[in-house]
Amino acid sequence: MTKTALLFPGQGSQEQGMGRDAAEASAEALDLWKYAEQESGLPLREIYWDGTDADMADTRALQPALTVVNLTLWQACAGSLEPLAAAGHSLGEFAALSAAGVLSPRHAVKAVCIRGRLMAEAGREGHGMAAVLKLEQDAVAEIVDKAVDASGKELRIANYNTPGQFVISGEQEALDAAADLAKQNKGRCIKLAVSGAFHSPLINEAADEFAGLLKKLDWNAPAFPVYCNATGLPEQAPEAIAEIMQKQMTSSVLWVQTLASMWNDGIRTFTEIGPKGVLQKMLKPNFKGKNEDWTGAAIGSLADL
Repeated sequence: MTKTALLFPGQGSQEQGMGRDAAEASAEALDLWKYAEQESGLPLREIYWDGTDADMADTRALQPALTVVNLTLWQACAGSLEPLAAAGHSLGEFAALSAAGVLSPRHAVKAVCIRGRLMAEAGREGHGMAAVLKLEQDAVAEIVDKAVDASGKELRIANYNTPGQFVISGEQEALDAAADLAKQNKGRCIKLAVSGAFHSPLINEAADEFAGLLKKLDWNAPAFPVYCNATGLPEQAPEAIAEIMQKQMTSSVLWVQTLASMWNDGIRTFTEIGPKGVLQKMLKPNFKGKNEDWTGAAIGSLADL
């Protein structure tokens, strides 16, 4: 048994054919796909096994499909891994909580089906997100402040992915101002193909509705620590986890802080469970300069077991 922290990816990790091998090898995995299709009302297997990139980008389908993939891969490799802890990036946090037993797989899938629908409905003309690269956190924070002052519009850092990779979220005028400022500071600003300003107060209404749903789910104590996006820290009390997750849709994703907390707690082995290995690639820049060895692995399909 390999002792490791589990990392579960979120949106942006989808790929054609994901999860098909696990579903064909396990009746339990196939049942979870069918349940997600029932809850979402969408032909998820058709979309992600035979569809187009445009089909796969629809957050209403992506959120349940990727959660099913993450969870069925975890079910396939659970016998060979001993979790020290877990964390999930944005959407992936629901798979992390389910892996730790906080939510049942079906409750996790039910939650993200509704989360995907609410986030799609929260999309507004003139709202968006952009990746900011090649600048440090202090510089990005200053750019955001200046863009807000110049435009009078909402903008915030939504994702802290690595010390040189961030995502900002807000209104278009502020995003445009931030892009100009990033270029002046020799950084890069890349518009993301999303329909809304997620992980920002601009979707408070959707987050409030989602919080009402989460209160109705069964929350259990985690079998191992789950580090929360909103705080970067582990939480043991089911009630506290539920409260944090009620705010997750509008809270920033503190991934840099999450990995730093795991490191400070002595974790040196990390395994990403999910397609494409996006989170594994974030480990190196986050641990740059550390004076101890660490290892990272990715399980994106049954072939990686």
